[in-house]
Amino acid sequence: MIKRLSLVIQGAVQGVGFRPFIFRLASEMDLKGWIINSSQGVFIEVEGTDVILNRFISRIREEKPGPSFIQSLESKYLDPVGFKAFEIKKSEDKGVKTVIVLPDIATCPDCLNEVFDPKNRRYLYPFTNCTNCGPRYSIIESLPYDRPNTAMKHFSMCEKCQKEYDNPLDRRFHAQPNACPDCGPRVQLWDNKGKVLTEKEEALEMVVQRINNGEVIAIKGLGGFHLVVNAQDIKAVSKLRRRKNRDEKPFALMFPNIESIKFECKVSQNEEQLIHSSESPIVILDKLSSGQSNLAENVAPGNPSLGVMLPYTPLHYVLMQLLGKPIVATSGNLSDEPICIDEIEALDRLKHITDCFLVHNRPIVRQVDDSLVRIVKNRELVLRRSRGYAPLPVMLKTRAVSMLAVGAHQKNCVALNIENRVFISQHIGDLETEEAFNAFEKTISSIKNLYDADIKQIICDAHPEYLSSKYTKDIDTPNIEVQHHFAHMASCIAENEIEGPVLGIIWDGTGYGVDGKIWGGEFIHFSKKRFKRVGSLKNFLLPGGNQAVKEPRRTAVGLLFEMYGKEFTDRQDLKPVTAFQSNELKIILQMLDKNLNAPQTSSMGRLFDGVASILGLKQEISFEGQAAIELEYLAWESKTEVSYQVIVVDNLVQWQDCIFEIIKELNQGQSISLIAHKFHNYLVDIIIYFAKHFGEQKVVLSGGCFQNRLLTEKAIDALEKNGFQPYWHQRIPPNDGGIALGQIFIASLKH
Repeated sequence: MIKRLSLVIQGAVQGVGFRPFIFRLASEMDLKGWIINSSQGVFIEVEGTDVILNRFISRIREEKPGPSFIQSLESKYLDPVGFKAFEIKKSEDKGVKTVIVLPDIATCPDCLNEVFDPKNRRYLYPFTNCTNCGPRYSIIESLPYDRPNTAMKHFSMCEKCQKEYDNPLDRRFHAQPNACPDCGPRVQLWDNKGKVLTEKEEALEMVVQRINNGEVIAIKGLGGFHLVVNAQDIKAVSKLRRRKNRDEKPFALMFPNIESIKFECKVSQNEEQLIHSSESPIVILDKLSSGQSNLAENVAPGNPSLGVMLPYTPLHYVLMQLLGKPIVATSGNLSDEPICIDEIEALDRLKHITDCFLVHNRPIVRQVDDSLVRIVKNRELVLRRSRGYAPLPVMLKTRAVSMLAVGAHQKNCVALNIENRVFISQHIGDLETEEAFNAFEKTISSIKNLYDADIKQIICDAHPEYLSSKYTKDIDTPNIEVQHHFAHMASCIAENEIEGPVLGIIWDGTGYGVDGKIWGGEFIHFSKKRFKRVGSLKNFLLPGGNQAVKEPRRTAVGLLFEMYGKEFTDRQDLKPVTAFQSNELKIILQMLDKNLNAPQTSSMGRLFDGVASILGLKQEISFEGQAAIELEYLAWESKTEVSYQVIVVDNLVQWQDCIFEIIKELNQGQSISLIAHKFHNYLVDIIIYFAKHFGEQKVVLSGGCFQNRLLTEKAIDALEKNGFQPYWHQRIPPNDGGIALGQIFIASLKH
């Protein structure tokens, strides 16, 4: 008996060749009916027998296109209407928009083969793509995902491309960015005044020549500009550092192939899979210790790791094949500014950094930085969530009104929930400059418009001075304030889809506490929709407030003042003391003694800084987290299970005894790498103490301190060994890039 099957499929099912896949499957199974894209997903109706229709559903799940994923497949049977053929209907733009927009996807093997085939009409064409790869989120303007709603609307397809686009059996059927050298975008090389020097293949060849000559090149890529130099040229790297005002922070590198990466770095199987994945992020790898490196030593000075990636667009692949060597590929911006996405804007903002510009005429709708990932405990941990990951949603278990979360001040991302889907924006960055705040506002406008969202509530951090929080006060929409560390914990709970009760170990740099003090070393309990702080580090003073973040010596002096009182200034054996001039130290002491501009904090991030200063690693830093990062790297140099004694009074960690012991061992000539490792063991012992004290089986690890691989892996191992179930982040950053998700999760609990 013939029946009509109605299917509603939601998930990543647009821009991935899903409709041609269904067309081919239905044709093969001799099913009649139709398929249509809508703002909610894909709708299908087919007619056939029970057996064939059930097999049709099974094959959809089993054989769906690689880039796609199905979050829900709803089916029901209806009376047949007598379809005569199977057709693909024109897309609809009706109802609440819940369809998932795919991230930008790295070039697939089929397209790469064409790019490097001299007989193919797309030979060396920098904008080759198909339904399995290419730009998505960076070019889409509105839903549904059709060419008129993308930046490709400016390019009319030639006869050959149109034929591919219209053919359901072609892998470019309805590939919205489809193009070729005859009808698509093209590249030009400009000097730093905007004069066109050359274009097309000759432009690529000249860029390679200029990179080899030591020039700084701004290259417009998929989601914005890269600043590029020869990574083997120490003078070129120094020039870029000087012009970009980036003294020591490591540069990201792009390599021609995996073999060239393996010449410089240790690469595990998991890391290699991640490097080759469709997300194609920057992956943090350990350098080889062989001393055979061909890289300039100032690419990542004093750092035992490198951030590496492979080419992920045809433009990058062609350049890297012509060049045959690694390049620095850092974000096209000045420090603390968002990445440039428009060539005219780049010409204005980057002209003092670059010697020339490789540009193209395909507009970038929104900036999308490279994502940053490291493998922790044999799985990926996203540290910066952008290209390849954004704006994929996290599913909540409850539905709520549409809400916008504006995130934190640093590593800002915003999030929008539609029903039970939380769409998380790409990385925006620190809201330190006017340009960054403008990018923040544009991203909010963009994500709201993309989903045509009717925002009923807006959620912000409780910190009154965060620009993201101030932004909400000028909007005539009910807003909710969420405590920073509660949001950290909530983001990990939401990502891992766990139920309470849960104990959270939430360690980061700074966050505004409900008592008005600076939190950061917190133990939080979640149960029955309620978050409660149940413990922390004992408070200490931060002389100079935010200035202490840039000067670990100030944090260290705050610790020493708590331990020794004013007498610490007489201790010439203490490196933080000798790091100050006597007049500077006098001013700092007045701050501490009179409690002037010296807020109290329980921050674990600052404790890391203080220990790094006491060990003599860093007294001042040039980028966020530098001292703590160096402390972790130092700890990797030793192995020990020895720790310092954990003392807790009234659920406050008495860290002073640990610091006393560190100073004692330092003065006895103990290895500083061994001390650093013992300090990490001490922190893990603190976690186990609180886990046992509160007795919750589920333990969540979140906050920026858990970007530290040594700390995180040791904590996971210890928790599992002691019978607890640890949860940590995967595709949502443990740092402030995950705050927006946590804000929405907490707000959704009220619905």
